[in-house]
Amino acid sequence: MDKKKPHVVVLGGNFAGLASAQRIREYCGDAVTITLIERREYLLYVPNIPADVMDNRDPGKHQVMPLRPVLDDDDIAFIQGEVCGLDVDAKTVSFVPNERPGSEVETLDYDYLVIAVGAKFAYDRIEGFAEHGHTVSDLYHGERLRAFLFDGVYKGGPIAIGSARFHQGDGADGLEPYPGGSIPRAAAGCEGPVLEMTTAMATYLQQQKIGEPSLITTFTPGEMVAEDAGVNNIKAFLEMASGMGIHYRNNVQDIKALTPEGIEFADGTQLETELNIVFPDYVAHDFLRGQPVCDSMGFVRTNLLMRNPEYPEVFAAGDCAAVTMPKQAAIGHQETDIIGRQVAFDLGLLDDEEANKPLQPMVFCIGDMGAGKAFYVRSNTWFGGDVEVLKIGRIPFMLKMQYRRMFFDLKGKVPDWGIGAARLAAEGHV
Repeated sequence: MDKKKPHVVVLGGNFAGLASAQRIREYCGDAVTITLIERREYLLYVPNIPADVMDNRDPGKHQVMPLRPVLDDDDIAFIQGEVCGLDVDAKTVSFVPNERPGSEVETLDYDYLVIAVGAKFAYDRIEGFAEHGHTVSDLYHGERLRAFLFDGVYKGGPIAIGSARFHQGDGADGLEPYPGGSIPRAAAGCEGPVLEMTTAMATYLQQQKIGEPSLITTFTPGEMVAEDAGVNNIKAFLEMASGMGIHYRNNVQDIKALTPEGIEFADGTQLETELNIVFPDYVAHDFLRGQPVCDSMGFVRTNLLMRNPEYPEVFAAGDCAAVTMPKQAAIGHQETDIIGRQVAFDLGLLDDEEANKPLQPMVFCIGDMGAGKAFYVRSNTWFGGDVEVLKIGRIPFMLKMQYRRMFFDLKGKVPDWGIGAARLAAEGHV
C-alpha cells in the first residue's frame, strides 16, 4: 500500500460496498488506495432471487457475481474477512480472515472509512421460523422455498406474506432531505418484497392450478404496507389486490410466532396457514453496536452527505446507514455516488458545486408479478417530495430483467443514464 496516498477502507462488498469503492475510484483516480473487506467472495443479487424462485430456477446459478476480478479491474484490494471491531479514534478496523476457520484477528489502518456492511436479517428472533417460515432474502432460503412450492410439498393451503416489526433507531431524526420533509420512522424495514411476493404467489397459484389468490393474506405491522412507496400508489395497489381476492391486514404490530397451525401476531390475532413467507427485522451488526458513530440501534449516523457528524472521515451507505429508509438498494446507490464525490472533494478533485449535493432519497422499485409482468414504483412523497408514479405491465418486467443483465455485464458499473432510460421506458418521459 502506498503510504503517501490516503487509504480508503470499504467494509462490505454487496451493492453499497462495491458501488462505493467503484465511485471513489471513478472520482479520485489513482489519488487514493482502496481496500474492500467482505466475508463472501461474491456479490449476491438479492432483487432477482424471487423471480428465480417463482419461475422454478435455482437462484444460486444466476444471482452471484465474483468480486475479485471486478475489484481487480479498478485496482481495489480485496480481503475476504469478517469485520469484528472498529476504533474510530485510532482509525483502525479489526477483522478475521475467514477463508478457513480459526484465523487470527488482523488490524487495518484507514484515512477514510466507508461502512457498507448492510444489516443482519433477524430470522432467529422469529419464534418458529426455522420450522414453519420461508423467505426469499438469500440463496439458501430461496432454494428452500422453491423446493416447497415445486417439489409437491405445498398442498394448496392458506398463505401469509408480510413483515416483522423494524426497530429503527434515532440516527436520522431531524434530517430534512426535501423542504419541510424528513426521514420518517417506519414499522417495517422494506416492504417492496412483500408486494412482489403477494402478486407473484397469486400468479403461481393460478398457473399451477392449485388455488385462487384468495388463499393469500398480506400483512404489515404498520398503518399501511409499503407506505414509503407513496400513499396513492399503495392505495391503487391494494385496490388491485383486493379485486384479485387477496386479503389484507394492517397494524398487526409484529410476528409473535410461527406454528404448525399458522402465524400468531403481537396484536393477539392469528391466521391458519400452510405457508408463511415473512421478512424480518433489520438489525445492526454486533461490531457497530455502541460505537460513537452509531445511533441507539447500532445504525451508522450520517448527515445528508453521508458523513458522520463527529467523525467526518467515516461514511456509511446502504442498509447499515440510519438515513437509509426504507432499506432499499436504489437509495443505497444514490448514497454511494455522494460518497465518491465527497472523498474527491476533500482531495481537491471536485469543486463545491460538483460534490456537495445532499441526499434526496427516491424510492425506486420494480417487483416481479409473474407471467412476464411487474410493477414499477418511483416516489419521494414519503420524504416530503412530490413524485409518485406507479406502472404495471410487461415493460417494467423487461426493465427488471435487463437491469440485472446490465449490472453483471458491466460488473456493477451501471451508467447514470441507466435509471433515466428505465424512467423513459416505464413512464414515457424523463
